[in-house]
Amino acid sequence: MGSLFEAAGVAPLKRSPLLRAAPPSSAVHRITRFLLSEKLGYLHWVFTVGAFLLVVALFQAFLPGSAPERPGGATAGADLGGIEGLDFGDGIRFVPTKLLDKWEKESQERNTSVYGAFAASPRRRFGLRKPLLALVVPDLLPDAMQLQMVSIAVVLKEIGYDVQVFSFEDGPVRAVWRTTGLSVNILSMKMKQEVTIDWLDYDGILLNSLDSRPLIPCLLQEPFKSVPVIWTIHERSLALRLSRYTENGHVQLLNDWKQVFSRATVIVFPTYILPMMYSAFDADNFLVIPGSPAEVWEADNSVIWKEYNSKENLGYTPEDFVITIVSGQFSYSGMLLEHVLILEALRPLLQQFISVNSSYYPLKICIVSANLTGSDRATLEAIARKVGFPSITVENIAYDGDTENFIDAADIVIYGSFLEEQSFPNILMQAMSLGKLIVAPELGMISKYVDNGVNAYLFSKEKVGTLSDILLEVISNGKLSPFAQQVASVGKGHARNLMASETISSYVSLLEKVLKFPSEVATPKSVEEIPSRLRKEWQWDLFVNIRGTNTLNISDRSYKMLEKLEEQLSYSSVANASANSDEAFSSIIWEEEKRIEMVNTKKRIEEEELKDRSDQTHGTWEEVYRNSKRADRARNELHERDDRELERTGQPLCIYEPYFGQGAWPFLHQTSLYRGIGLSSKGRRPGADDIDASSRLPLLCNSYYREALGEYGAFFALANRVDRVHKNAWIGFQSWRASARKASLSKEAEAKLLEAIQTRRHGDALYFWVRMDKDLRNPRQLDFWDFCDAINAGNCRSAFAEIIRRMYDMQPDWNSLPHMPDDGDSWSVMHSWVLPTRSFLEFVMFSRMFVDVMDMLIYDQHHTSGHCFLSMSKDKHCYSRVLELLVNVWAYHSARRIVYINPATGAMQEQHKLKNRRGDMWIRWFSYATLKSMDEDLAEEADSDHPPRRWLWPSTGEIVWQGVYERERNMRHQQKERRKQQSKDKIRRIKNRARQKTLGKYIKPPPEDVGNTNSTSTR
Repeated sequence: MGSLFEAAGVAPLKRSPLLRAAPPSSAVHRITRFLLSEKLGYLHWVFTVGAFLLVVALFQAFLPGSAPERPGGATAGADLGGIEGLDFGDGIRFVPTKLLDKWEKESQERNTSVYGAFAASPRRRFGLRKPLLALVVPDLLPDAMQLQMVSIAVVLKEIGYDVQVFSFEDGPVRAVWRTTGLSVNILSMKMKQEVTIDWLDYDGILLNSLDSRPLIPCLLQEPFKSVPVIWTIHERSLALRLSRYTENGHVQLLNDWKQVFSRATVIVFPTYILPMMYSAFDADNFLVIPGSPAEVWEADNSVIWKEYNSKENLGYTPEDFVITIVSGQFSYSGMLLEHVLILEALRPLLQQFISVNSSYYPLKICIVSANLTGSDRATLEAIARKVGFPSITVENIAYDGDTENFIDAADIVIYGSFLEEQSFPNILMQAMSLGKLIVAPELGMISKYVDNGVNAYLFSKEKVGTLSDILLEVISNGKLSPFAQQVASVGKGHARNLMASETISSYVSLLEKVLKFPSEVATPKSVEEIPSRLRKEWQWDLFVNIRGTNTLNISDRSYKMLEKLEEQLSYSSVANASANSDEAFSSIIWEEEKRIEMVNTKKRIEEEELKDRSDQTHGTWEEVYRNSKRADRARNELHERDDRELERTGQPLCIYEPYFGQGAWPFLHQTSLYRGIGLSSKGRRPGADDIDASSRLPLLCNSYYREALGEYGAFFALANRVDRVHKNAWIGFQSWRASARKASLSKEAEAKLLEAIQTRRHGDALYFWVRMDKDLRNPRQLDFWDFCDAINAGNCRSAFAEIIRRMYDMQPDWNSLPHMPDDGDSWSVMHSWVLPTRSFLEFVMFSRMFVDVMDMLIYDQHHTSGHCFLSMSKDKHCYSRVLELLVNVWAYHSARRIVYINPATGAMQEQHKLKNRRGDMWIRWFSYATLKSMDEDLAEEADSDHPPRRWLWPSTGEIVWQGVYERERNMRHQQKERRKQQSKDKIRRIKNRARQKTLGKYIKPPPEDVGNTNSTSTR
């Protein structure tokens, strides 16, 4: 395994390397120290030594030479996914080493950024909205997982989270979620491309159960790869099938599961056995948070649905007194000896249970273990007979997962393992839930949750003899004493919420470590501030009226899901095989077709050559030259255009939709008014006429700038030689996220926008349809600069002022900001607006200089550390939030009219009217003449001086100034003269070409006299 695992908040202990058997000598030394302890009496010591020697002898007699096997041929370690034959000694702990190291490193980096690099630009959180979580459950049927998630969601809501619940199927638990005040959305089972949810709106996603797998492929696509995912897995069904997948060669299925497991930020297991079983999929993201109401839930359900008596079903009579000895899920050296010591402690009970005849004995001792081999059972039976138990008294049972019947049949459950556990044993939780009296060694993790003599009985593992005293106390006349029954009843009530507090607190702590909130999000309350009434118990009351309505357990549902995936894999394999055979057959047909076409082509060429040999009239050399040039031009201009491109040619407007990755495809439009522009060559829609932004602007091939600029990179890509791809008078942009929020233009709004453009109702105007005051990030409807500060960690004003100062080369103490009034009108967000194409190029001219200066301020620190003074944590999209609002500053101060168009109705309303702006606009700063002069100065420097420093501006678009025009004019003139000279040379060569003289003149013979050929002469 790539990592060790431990519950959150528990410090790792130093130990030997993971999964390595403890040295035999260490086990012997522990036993020796135990046996030489002064706490043991002399006779007890002698008896223990004798028992130990007997165990050694029997081990030699009964242990086979090969690997131990279970009945039926299954290896003892089959449940551990191939980890077999290992001895687990005490002190072994599972700690998520790499996960803990990662969180520690992130904490140190966060502290360093606060007190180090950004000390001069302190970042602050505004807390405009609550953090939003998506909680995904596979269905809404009542089970223990639903109870756990409802309990956690109630706590999360209480401490300041907003939670939205998603499910693939409806069910009775929907009413429970509604009671808690949380809405439920039903998702389609086909989650590949039909999903219409913008997962970027959520600060984190909580997945539950293997059945939530259909959602993962969507989260594996950009742009949703960065969303934190916490996946809780309770089932063993997939782990039990791994060996079969390997044997059957299902490599594709295994690789798919590995990819799915690696997508999760953290995978949470409720027990320490599950990470070992899923170790083949470990991507250093496994974590164990112990505790679940599953055992109590199953115990309650068994009472509801029980149709038989467990004792009678297992062959016991009602008069039998059954003591069940259980142990943990791990086998380890010394476990067999511990069972022997417990059997010896049970010997005094023989005096209380007197046998009437030799064929019946009322005392029954059942040793239940998942790792008992045939030789182990024989050894224990021999020792039991040696101790004095009749052969019919002691029974050894090797179970495979389900222990409920054995526990339910017991009167007393003894925990027969002295191993220090990392969490409270699930099998004891199950016994307490069934109302059984439990007797366990006084281990740290057990004594932490139960009280001796109150809800359980504890004995010292150093003084095993005290177990005899406890049993003699709780058994009276062959039955449990009334006080012991009361202790068992108290233990049953105590088990209902056992470890609930630790589990809920651990989930909250995990969210604190995993989730990184932007500056406009409020920080939720800490773990210490969780109300005790919600932390200490599961929400049992909410499930009172729907208990027992689900007869299909989680394991059965997960098996059905796995079978469905296997069927899909088999169908895919058959389809691929069929496709390969069809491809092979098609290749044969294609080869034959090519052969026939080659023959036909050869015949046609021969016929054309014969035809050219006949006498034909030829034109002048000038006509030949013109015809050849016309053919060359036609060949260069020939290209096919699809229907949307042909429709778009006659329109006044084209709206471009920037996107990055396959996850955004469902939100893109398919009509001719819209055209996609992919920020990367990967993840583009097949068959669509989308523009590849990275091929038009090589800067976007750099992943740093593609992510830092975001959708702004599409502006630069289109403006770079815009006439090659955009030939419309107006240009627009719409974010795919606007479509996801149902804020895109309707058909009616599109028609009214086109009408306003064609009639030039507002002249040179900026039309927008996503308002800042309606943005989810701005619930308090802040003004322009306050909102900009809120989404940029409080540093928008200072960053903008510094960029403007450097752009225009102002004095160092200059810190003015362009005026953006709070007059009741709104501003544009999310890059959803329309401009005349000429105005767009002017805006891009301003934006290129702005981004260049911004890059000088941010790049060095951001590129090396990932931290940025415009964000509270590591952020790849550092530039994008300031640039999102930049079009408003340019449009306002360049005296453009700003018009809001309602995306649903198309109603238009002018914002920040021109007559009210007088005296507030920086027209000279944003005029075309000023910007063009600055642009030409930069172009001349880049074209002439070629400065050696790292400089972003030349990479964001065209370099154009007067010297470029002159150079291009000279180059065109030279190319024209070169082509003329080449044409003259070609004509001269044709005229001077040597021609073969005529060999002779052909004279057509006179016609023969054929008139008498049909006559017959007579003599």
